[in-house]
Amino acid sequence: METVQKKRLEGLSEKIFLDRYAWKNADTSETKVGDVVLVLTKDDPKFPAKEVGEVIARNGNNVTVQTRGGEIVESNIEKLTLTIEKTPEELWSRLAGAIASVEKTPEKQQEWTENFRYILDDWKLVPGGRIAAGAGASEELTLFNCYVIPSPKDSRGGIMKTLSEMTEIMARGGGVGINLSSLRPRRAVVKGVNGSSSGSVSWGGLFSYTTGLIEQGGSRRGALMLMINDWHPDLLDFITVKQTMGQVTNANLSVCVSNGFMKAVKEDLDWDLVFPDTKDPEYDEMWDGNLDKWKEMGKSVNHVKTVRARDVWQTIIESAWKSAEPGIVFMEYYNEMSNSWYFNPIICTNPCGEQGLPAWGVCNLSAVNLSRFYDAEKHDVAWDELGKTVRYSVRFLDNVIDATPYHFEENKENQQGERRVGLGTMGLAELMIKLQVRYGSPESLEFLDKLYGFMAKEAYLSSAEIAGEKGSFKHYVEDKFLQSGFMRNIVGEFPEVGAAIQENGMRNVTVITQAPTGSTGTMVGTSTGIEPYFAFEYFRQSRLGFDKQYVPIAQEWKDANPGQELPEWFVTSMDLSAENHIRVQAAIQRWVDSSISKTANCPADFTVEDTGKLYELAFELGCKGVTIYRDGSRDVQVLSTESKKSSADEAAKDAPLAEKKDDSVAAALASVASGTDAGTLKTLESSLPVKATPAAKGLFDKEYKSRPQILKGATYKVNTPFGMAYITINDLNGTPGEIFLNVGKAGSDVFAMAEALGRVCSLFLRYGDHGNKVLLLIKHLKGIGGSGAIGFGPNRVESIADAVAKALEIHIQGSDPDELVSAASEVLDAPTATPAPAAAKMARPSSVPSLDLCTACGTAALVNSEGCKTCTNCGYSKCS
Repeated sequence: METVQKKRLEGLSEKIFLDRYAWKNADTSETKVGDVVLVLTKDDPKFPAKEVGEVIARNGNNVTVQTRGGEIVESNIEKLTLTIEKTPEELWSRLAGAIASVEKTPEKQQEWTENFRYILDDWKLVPGGRIAAGAGASEELTLFNCYVIPSPKDSRGGIMKTLSEMTEIMARGGGVGINLSSLRPRRAVVKGVNGSSSGSVSWGGLFSYTTGLIEQGGSRRGALMLMINDWHPDLLDFITVKQTMGQVTNANLSVCVSNGFMKAVKEDLDWDLVFPDTKDPEYDEMWDGNLDKWKEMGKSVNHVKTVRARDVWQTIIESAWKSAEPGIVFMEYYNEMSNSWYFNPIICTNPCGEQGLPAWGVCNLSAVNLSRFYDAEKHDVAWDELGKTVRYSVRFLDNVIDATPYHFEENKENQQGERRVGLGTMGLAELMIKLQVRYGSPESLEFLDKLYGFMAKEAYLSSAEIAGEKGSFKHYVEDKFLQSGFMRNIVGEFPEVGAAIQENGMRNVTVITQAPTGSTGTMVGTSTGIEPYFAFEYFRQSRLGFDKQYVPIAQEWKDANPGQELPEWFVTSMDLSAENHIRVQAAIQRWVDSSISKTANCPADFTVEDTGKLYELAFELGCKGVTIYRDGSRDVQVLSTESKKSSADEAAKDAPLAEKKDDSVAAALASVASGTDAGTLKTLESSLPVKATPAAKGLFDKEYKSRPQILKGATYKVNTPFGMAYITINDLNGTPGEIFLNVGKAGSDVFAMAEALGRVCSLFLRYGDHGNKVLLLIKHLKGIGGSGAIGFGPNRVESIADAVAKALEIHIQGSDPDELVSAASEVLDAPTATPAPAAAKMARPSSVPSLDLCTACGTAALVNSEGCKTCTNCGYSKCS
């Protein structure tokens, strides 16, 4: 096994450790000189900033802190985070003792304290965030990350009860999954109030809105997954709901797809959308969203409408292609594979999708850090050490079930009845780089089958061994348990597992889960979950300047091989084809009895047809679900793959308007920017709360240039710190009069702000003297900087605004086009008689993924990874 030199955590790793997982001292009045603290350096309500430092002086409640970077900060003890634990070793000792404390005898407690301390040492096992923060530190903090609560009862009282349960869980830092299929469809009759229902999707909007309030009001955001079954009459509304801004904005969405639906898609059959007969006298009491159970009781089901299965499937694919949602969970297949199929059906997943759960099920998570199991001498996996760690880790998680407090009796009854645990991994990409195995290659698929098969075998042998000592889970029935799809697979491959279960029973209904591990993986300093690295190089702005840096394993290789490019086994998520992502997921899924949080990253030019093939491949390969992220999402509205839409004016016409809330002023301004006629401007004036008077001279006194039906121009492709930007500049009377901007994923902050910038620029250009206005606009936009940049010297692009200025300069032939970031831009469409000059000189750029703004630190560093959004700057994760 590779020897790893121990050292204290540094930089972002130390900050995450102290902020999220170290045991806190709530009484900051005890702060003294020499204490290591987190000090608030930027007291911003939206983007606060903290730094690690040492207290060097105290005078009453005022303290002086020297940060790790040498900065002197004057602060107050109320703005400090004071921790009891300063090092990982203290954390490991606390966790080992707390989780071993539930063993029945002092001897067993001592034995397993030592064993748990062994696997925690040097981060061989990295506990889930709730376990790390709560075990041994508080009797109130739950050790479970996520929950699935029952589908709402189809009544106002039932919906409010679900809302209350969801709020209570989120307030304690837990994510929630809810299946909406129990709620009657839109326009269905509600007899009690002599009216009609607003539908399941509208109630999903309520849950989403409440999640947003929790995010804004607390230190931890709410995380929500909403699902609907493929037979529900509101299915199409659910699939397309995010195309209308403001309806469902704070939830992940997935459709639960059955085998029958997939068969109908394949054979181009009709598909019935149905719902139980709400007039049934037992409807209120018996209906819980399980249609099969309702039918088995002999209850009536109403046919609402018939659709073509392929049309529904195409709508799912197009929506996922546009905005990465909804995802798909093959729920019938999931339940066929599930070990709890015979007593507790899976109804939904947690927000990140790695854990399918029954009603009142919970996530009980930790991850083996695979980067610690490289045998350098043998250039192989340290199999013996890995097997030992996996076995001990299963007992660790099983003990968590008895060590955690329960805030809902239903959670306690369910979890102690099935003892569901989820042992996963992190550091896979780092281990594969050390082994020189290229992630996604045919060789890697064989390796992954061997690695995860070995871990599943060891985990199941451990659970059976614990069952022999402590007893099986309450609902264990041997013959039915061994009939699940997963058990047939693992026993067929490893007969010793079946023999051990038949001899001892089984302690846990499920054992394996592959979670994102975004925050904990960043803290440990390795690759997260089962994903490849998102990137090996990045830029950091400091007092010493703007420098290119590499992740540690890439930096080590660069230092040992100066001047050489990284070898082919150093692969990033954007280097891989989407198909490779899915094949890796499928190879690992074979050995995961729960599920996997994984994103198939796709390039911007990935087509709708490609997306459909990818989803079908996931089903054929046995994945339980699939989520894609196409870089840039709606770039196709500007850069169409069809030749008939290759002109800039067609691109501008197809560019989506900014999704906006119902605000009359914003709506009126938006209509002006997008080219309404002069008559429409009256709407703007009537909407403004304050009307301009003749004495108020200025920009708006000048004539507004109405937009002709057709304008011509050019579209420029520019790398920016936020990802690839498509900037369309259309001419009005021979000079720029309209700008369209497309950057980032639709619905993201970056997309909205870029759209707003384009509209305001258009509004500015359409008034007054155009020639002077263009030069003035370039002057004021050029050089605007943000938290990062692309390129160096004259090729540097500081921000989206800076990119617009450079594109405008080229468009009016006022500068050398090579000034656009390392020649990383190109004129895509130039239908005018005199296209933008020297476009042919511009080379195609390297791939730069689209980023979004992090709500924790404010930088453009939020990336889609493992089915979640994680900040590469501060480690913030929307799923943890």
